[in-house]
Amino acid sequence: MSKRPWPFILGGLLVALLLAGVVSNYASSHPDGLDSSLLKGCTVNAEDEITGGSCPAQQAKDHELADSPLADYGVRGVGNGFLSTGISGVIGVLLTFALGGGLFWLARRRGPANGALTDPANGAPTGPANGALTDPANGIPTDPAGGAPTGSAARDAGARPAGTR
Repeated sequence: MSKRPWPFILGGLLVALLLAGVVSNYASSHPDGLDSSLLKGCTVNAEDEITGGSCPAQQAKDHELADSPLADYGVRGVGNGFLSTGISGVIGVLLTFALGGGLFWLARRRGPANGALTDPANGAPTGPANGALTDPANGIPTDPAGGAPTGSAARDAGARPAGTR
């Protein structure tokens, strides 16, 4: 992964803003599957108002948040429908980005990235996270108890694991 994710993040944000602010205005205005199934049994006019029959859509009520500033995919107070939908999409993307970014910022890793342990007294590194130490002369990981090379360093140095001949 790149050390600098900002170009990718800003590019994704720009695409999301473009989709929400412009392309969302070209979504279908025809009712989706749920809306059409609720209208079965009723007759509707050209403005999708129920003019007769009996269907579940006749019992529909306004939502509790129907008077909120961003209700019905628009911004209250903006007369132009295209602009209202675009602004509401941009606000939604920015709020989602801010919330997601804040959660990632809170959940980010803190401390050394290489997994090294530090001495609480002075903050100096004490070795890798698994407790192995390195030989200062050659940098090969060694066993803390006996100083013998460990792991792949042992193979590279020609040492045999304990218990083998």
